[in-house]
Amino acid sequence: MYMNRVIVQVPMSKELKEKAMAAAEDQGFSSLQEAIRIIVNKFARRELAVQIAYPEERISARAERRYAKIIRDIKAGKNVTHTENLNQLFSILES
Repeated sequence: MYMNRVIVQVPMSKELKEKAMAAAEDQGFSSLQEAIRIIVNKFARRELAVQIAYPEERISARAERRYAKIIRDIKAGKNVTHTENLNQLFSILES
């Protein structure tokens, strides 16, 4: 049964391992190893896609107010220009 198994070693800091163990437990896994096994299994079956994303940065309260006003203006049709075609749009942008 265990003949076809291999051990994969992943070097990491002790702090990272402890944080990952706590996170795995918080998610209901019995161990970090179980969590890793499930993740690798899903990844191998192409049931798990990995995407690198950066957290959204918060904008300042001033910028939030400014953007809220812009949205209100657009909804009210204020400070909005309508064009019939791209040539008209570029003409307005160039002026």
